Amino acid sequence: MSDPVPFRNRLTKNLRHWSRWARRQGIECFRIYDRDLPEFPVAIDLYAGRPHVQAYETRWDADEQTHDAWVDTVRKTVAELFGTPPGELAFKVRRRQRGTAQYEATGRPPAPFVVQEGGLQFEVDLHRYLDTGLFLDHRRTRAMVRDQAKDRRLLNLFAYTGSFTVYAAAGGAAASLSLDLSNAYQEWTRRNLGLNGLDLPQHRLERRDVMDWLEDSPRLGERFDLIVLDPPSFSHSKAMQTTLDVQRDHPWMINRALGLLSPEGVLYFSNNRRGFRLYEGELIPCHVEEITKQTVPEDFRRHRPHRCWVIRRGSWKPGLK
Repeated sequence: MSDPVPFRNRLTKNLRHWSRWARRQGIECFRIYDRDLPEFPVAIDLYAGRPHVQAYETRWDADEQTHDAWVDTVRKTVAELFGTPPGELAFKVRRRQRGTAQYEATGRPPAPFVVQEGGLQFEVDLHRYLDTGLFLDHRRTRAMVRDQAKDRRLLNLFAYTGSFTVYAAAGGAAASLSLDLSNAYQEWTRRNLGLNGLDLPQHRLERRDVMDWLEDSPRLGERFDLIVLDPPSFSHSKAMQTTLDVQRDHPWMINRALGLLSPEGVLYFSNNRRGFRLYEGELIPCHVEEITKQTVPEDFRRHRPHRCWVIRRGSWKPGLK
């Protein structure tokens, strides 16, 4: 059993440091601990003062009883620091697996509340799903989309709870289309838009399998100035006709998305698959620039959470936005 004292000390120090940093930045949702100590491979985020803990698969061998005792130690240490009853702490165990784990319900009852980011409001739920409804590591990417959105048309693929859509709409986007296969998450997007007074007819939500929609997209005749493509690493559900593997399928997805992009448009492509390689040689003629250093926030730099690229059509010339 690992000694919890170094973990408690590091967590206390980090909480003080990152809370000061967040106040200076005007941020209320941020990461305070990210696998800092090898014996405690957990990530801890704060959502308006409420902790959300994710325990990763440990890299040391342990039987089930020892592992359960370790989880209990982590839970009690965090709960004590924040004055939260251990049974009420938002605590998830993340295991490496294929599929749609980021969308699965935990069996806990809904406990939504509203947080602020970038002057906007978002509903989060720390208990009901493995993920919370707001991926904090894309805070900067969302701001980039808002800065470029005025009078532009946004396509948000794999929209999840629509945070990119909300940012674009707040930035003055002329219209948007958000696609996701989940009715629950599309309704969540609608609530997020409504929280910000942006639930308007020009911001359309469609429940679609994104892969099927991209297959049909050449016949749709729509063009977009901003496209966000942030797919899961793996995905399969009863409603999907195929299994998505981002490493295998990303050239096809990017090429299809580029076919929908206006000549001066911008495609943001991102994913969080460990060891991902961009198959640039399989893309149609385009301009590719990795911007991961610009998109990863300071509180996430201990362990890179994603990689991100800006991709433009081959007709794009430097100097165009």
